[in-house]
Amino acid sequence: MISRRQLLGAAMAAPASALLPANVRASTATPAWPQRPIRLVVTFPPGGSSDIVARLLAPLLQERLGQPVVTDNRPGAGSTIGAAAVAGARNDGYTLLMSNSAALSISPFLLQPRSYDPMEGFTHVHYIGAVPVVFAVHPSNPVQSLAGLAAWVRAQPEPVAFGSAGAASVAHIVGELFGQQAALRLTHIPYKGAGPMRADLLGGRLPFAVDALPAMLPLQQAGSVRLLAVTSARRVPQAADLPTVAELRFPGLLAENFVGVSAPAHLPEPIMNTLHHHLQEILRTRDIRTRLEAQGFVLAERTPAQFADYVRGQARAWEPVVRATGASLS
Repeated sequence: MISRRQLLGAAMAAPASALLPANVRASTATPAWPQRPIRLVVTFPPGGSSDIVARLLAPLLQERLGQPVVTDNRPGAGSTIGAAAVAGARNDGYTLLMSNSAALSISPFLLQPRSYDPMEGFTHVHYIGAVPVVFAVHPSNPVQSLAGLAAWVRAQPEPVAFGSAGAASVAHIVGELFGQQAALRLTHIPYKGAGPMRADLLGGRLPFAVDALPAMLPLQQAGSVRLLAVTSARRVPQAADLPTVAELRFPGLLAENFVGVSAPAHLPEPIMNTLHHHLQEILRTRDIRTRLEAQGFVLAERTPAQFADYVRGQARAWEPVVRATGASLS
């Protein structure tokens, strides 16, 4: 039998923190996160799909977390500059990445040596959705279909230029695959962002482009471009009249650019769970879903573990495709 005096002695000898409730002990041992601004790195210039999502989410995350969430555009080298910066940052939750197919599924296979590993270099926190890309021409071009575009390219005496938002983007790889599968002579023009590329397309200086659907939808609605095909497996409700590449007998062009939020490897689990929870709640709101879906985003929910598996699968699927195109970052 333990006496009352022994119990009192043990209590006095124990650390003060041990006498506190578990939730209070945790809060005194580890400072609450976040306590300072958070940087959300976008690997493309302003105007692209990742940038659209980042600028939509940043103020909403800021409101929930109580600290500024600053969008930091770090484009270049096929998205590897921004991705490498995040992979090399401290895993304290203050540096995040708008992860995408270019940074995690394509560019790592064009770098020798790699500056980061798409799986080991990151904690994949939250999957947001995928963005199909489209083939687009200026309205003055007589082409009305993807087959018509192929025929028109073959009729030209010189290789035909096509544009994308940058080297190693999904659009770049899809364009290269189109040239290979249709036996076309094409020259890729890698722009420094979608904005300059669209300016040349709208000005009639670029014969055709492969670009993300969200930014192209309003241009089509304004009559500024003609869209020929979308690279999704099914037609997109926001552009129901636009055929898919599978319908047009180009199933090898199926491709979507995923968008998500990642962080440096070994992000503490409490921070990962907090981020995932808030992003999940934000993306479940009707207003946000409507705004993203109206631009052509195909949204889906995945746990962090499912997102990591998805990134791994995407990397495996894209590696042989990327190598077969002969694309490079030079």
